[in-house]
Amino acid sequence: MSHLKSLATLDIRNKRVVIREDFNVPMKNGAIVNDARIVAALPTIQYALTQGASVILISHLGRPQEGVYDEAYTLAPIAARLSHYLKQPVTLVKDWHHGFAISPGQIALCENVRFSMGEKANDATLSQQLADLGDVYVMDAFACAHRAQASTHGALSKSKAACAGPLLCAEVAALDRALLSLERPFLAIVGGAKVSTKLTVLEALLAKVDHLIVGGGIANTFLAAQGHAVGCSLYEPDLVFLAKKLLSPKIILPIDVVVATELSATAKATVKNLEAITAEDKILDIGPKTIALYQSYVTKARTLVWNGPVGVFEYPAFSKGTQNLAESIAKSTAFSLAGGGETLSAIENYHLNDKISYISTGGGAFLEYLEGKSLPAIELLQE
Repeated sequence: MSHLKSLATLDIRNKRVVIREDFNVPMKNGAIVNDARIVAALPTIQYALTQGASVILISHLGRPQEGVYDEAYTLAPIAARLSHYLKQPVTLVKDWHHGFAISPGQIALCENVRFSMGEKANDATLSQQLADLGDVYVMDAFACAHRAQASTHGALSKSKAACAGPLLCAEVAALDRALLSLERPFLAIVGGAKVSTKLTVLEALLAKVDHLIVGGGIANTFLAAQGHAVGCSLYEPDLVFLAKKLLSPKIILPIDVVVATELSATAKATVKNLEAITAEDKILDIGPKTIALYQSYVTKARTLVWNGPVGVFEYPAFSKGTQNLAESIAKSTAFSLAGGGETLSAIENYHLNDKISYISTGGGAFLEYLEGKSLPAIELLQE
């Protein structure tokens, strides 16, 4: 990976600095559920302010219909949270497309860029409007670096000066450390619901790692490939043949599981060995023997990448696997790198943020980088 042209190399005194951040945070009834991505962006914003810049922030939130204003996806709660953390007003600008006045030391947040026609299509006109907002365009949203869109790609190519923000540089450096200058044994833990969304990353990781722990619904598909009954668990029958092809001594699968006949907060959880699974059972977590097995690999690892929970950790009865695994990663002496929305939620749940070597804000971008794919925004910013 070449070095990225960074914000620190530019003179931004009295300049209008446009920063593409990722404030796509989980929301419920108009309130922010988890503000980790907002907190991660603060150092970049504070740096630009200390340099005497006018700061203009760009982000998307959710998946609104393009070209339509939708109150459910307004960035107003983000502006309020930023104002709280930065201890100064952050003005939400709804109609920003043709520029607006801003003075050095002030901060503006442009309304959801996905309300604008052409964002997803990397439209040239919208890209130019974004680039024209400032003197420097800073890409700091690693989580969106895999998308060639107007605010993440087009605006970079059309701006007078473009660079990577500190958060993006830190993400890439952490991933490169894990993948390029890693210490072995190298362990990857991949959980989540579906093999289909992570098939290519599993293939890519198998070529790089010493061991690959598989959890969640993905593990169920692999258990079916081994010939085990998985009851009415979440799995992908049409991908069992592909899972069979991937099976290798490197892949570590559950040896016991926690099952229930329904997924609910009141469901009765039962620990079972694989051969005891019945047709009515849903596998919802890993069992104690599997926890001990997985922990033995975590303890030996020198480099560790984690993406995705190993059970339905949102329900206490099915959270032991993810919690125990997260805690053993936190205690590990390995360089640990965790990424993906659910993974971040789990780390936050168990108050382990400061115990993981690096927490990536990216989900899709994190996985694509692990696969070895080139990310459009990063390609553009390589010196």
